[in-house]
Order: sequence, then structure tokens, then C-alpha cells
Amino acid sequence: MKYDKNQVHYVTATVIIVKDGKFLIAKRADWEKAFPGKWTVPGGKMEVLDYALREKDTKVHWYNVLEDLAKRECLEEVGLEIKDLNYVTSLVYVRSDKIPSLIISFWAKPKDNFDVKLCSALTDYRWVSLEEAENYNLIEGIYEELEMLDKKLKGERMGGWGSNHALLS
Repeated sequence: MKYDKNQVHYVTATVIIVKDGKFLIAKRADWEKAFPGKWTVPGGKMEVLDYALREKDTKVHWYNVLEDLAKRECLEEVGLEIKDLNYVTSLVYVRSDKIPSLIISFWAKPKDNFDVKLCSALTDYRWVSLEEAENYNLIEGIYEELEMLDKKLKGERMGGWGSNHALLS
């Protein structure tokens, strides 16, 4: 595959929602273009309207756009407001249309409402432990992100992706 150093990227945020030591996973509809029928976590790509209609925080900048994107996607996809948003990892995925997508993975807790309401692109959901997550057909990499977060929640060092990366605290 030939790469253009000036290639435009999508920016995407995903969120692992944690409640009572369990992770929220949701099944993508079979008609979805990317990863049909696979289990995942809420997330989606940034749109210009995620910041352009807001007042700037400085004369030239908008702050917290990723955080706001993560909150919006959780509300849109699973009907949950979130709190205590934290970083897990990042990755790049090259889509079928050859456009790379930078994905920033977060974790958070649901605010007060625990009543999951799925959008039309998702067909089912489960609150699962790390051990239970192994039984689902997750998008590649999601289980490893759950594994990293599970370590963090148990008070261990979360670690990075694979053995060649610096550990995160």
C-alpha cells in the first residue's frame, strides 16, 4: 500500500464503560460496513460540528474536543452519560476506503443512569468481566484493551500494547 505523507486522518474516540467491575460491550449490526456482527465498545469519529459551533476556549483553540466526542458517542450509541474519563491507549486503523483513523481509547464510569439504550447500529449489549469477554467475537484488539484496563482497576500497572512498549502508570 502506498502512503501519502500528507494523508488526512479521521480522529475517533472509543470508551470502555466500567460498572461494578464489568465492562460494557455491544454488538455491531450485521449490515455495518466495518466489523459487522462483531462486539465492541461505544465510539465514533470526530466531526467538524463537534467543535466548530462552540465558542473557542482561547482566541484560536477549542479544548476538550476528544473528551466531548467520547461523551457524545456514549450517549448516542448506548444512551449513557459518563464521568471520570481516563486514557487507555491509542492506535491507527486503515479503513477499507484507505483513510487512516487515529483511535483514542478511553475508559469511564456511567454517571447515574445505567439503563442502556442502543442506537440502530448496535443490536445487543452485555456487561462482562474480563473472563466473560473472551467468549464474545470482539473486534481485534478490544480484548487486549479490556485486559490492560482490568490490570489498572486491580491496582496493577496497566502497561502498553505488547511487550515492546513503555508501561503506563
